[in-house]
Amino acid sequence: MPNLKDLKVRIDSVKSTRKITSAMKMVAAAKLRRAQEQAEASRPYAQRMERMLGSLAAAAAGQAGAPKLLAGTGSDQTHLVVVATADRGLCGGFNTSIVREARRLIRSLVSDGKTVKILCVGRKGRDQLRRDYASMIIETIEDVARPKLSFDKAAAIGERIVAMFAAGEFDVCTMIYAEFRSAISQIVTPQQLIPFAPPKSKNGEEAESAGTNGDLNGAVYEYEPGEEEILTALLPTNISIQIFKALLENAASEHGARMTAMDNATRNAGDMINNLTLIYNRTRQAAITGELIEIISAKEAM
Repeated sequence: MPNLKDLKVRIDSVKSTRKITSAMKMVAAAKLRRAQEQAEASRPYAQRMERMLGSLAAAAAGQAGAPKLLAGTGSDQTHLVVVATADRGLCGGFNTSIVREARRLIRSLVSDGKTVKILCVGRKGRDQLRRDYASMIIETIEDVARPKLSFDKAAAIGERIVAMFAAGEFDVCTMIYAEFRSAISQIVTPQQLIPFAPPKSKNGEEAESAGTNGDLNGAVYEYEPGEEEILTALLPTNISIQIFKALLENAASEHGARMTAMDNATRNAGDMINNLTLIYNRTRQAAITGELIEIISAKEAM
């Protein structure tokens, strides 16, 4: 059984840890509100962009002059997997769940005989994936959210991916991130960026089912200039927009996961302090009782 001094040191240590976890919880909660607002504000624009491009893609699909970002290379042999995680830990299973989905996708592609390249956005994804797939990691982009997550940083990542595609370094690009639902719920989402994949409607059908130059609500538009010119200009921009949305979703998910994890850690620290305090009091009472027994025994012996 530990002595009183060891128990006192351990109780003080756990109390210091509880102060840290409580402070981290409050900081994460403060950051979560703003990150959640940014993530929710980005969704309508990104979704509308996808739907509009989906209607244009339905009209341009199969044409000889269709943009390469839409038509693809005609092959799916080489895949680029963009794994978006956090640069820091202490956020529960946030990073692990994203990496787990990335591992599943990579294993599936490798088993089908595909060539896989990995672009990590965030240190935690790189640290976990390089244990098994170090040779596949081509680059790691860090600190995209420091000091502030901006569209310029997402655009730089999008331009890097488009440049790699133009150079023929891959055929299909898929990004894996966590979509924010609530502080305790984040949905790991794989999204194909290249070639452009029309969004799904509520019935699970592609946007092209709405008809030529139409959207999922049945509205029909006339575009000027033509579909091919608009697609050529907007498809690279759409990649940057989707990456920006994914990074905003990731940021909100990270803060929500960290707030939940630190709340659980604070509660667990409180329970541990109570248990250690109970053991400390019992040990102290036993020591006092033993001393009294020794005093009484010595007195009776005299």
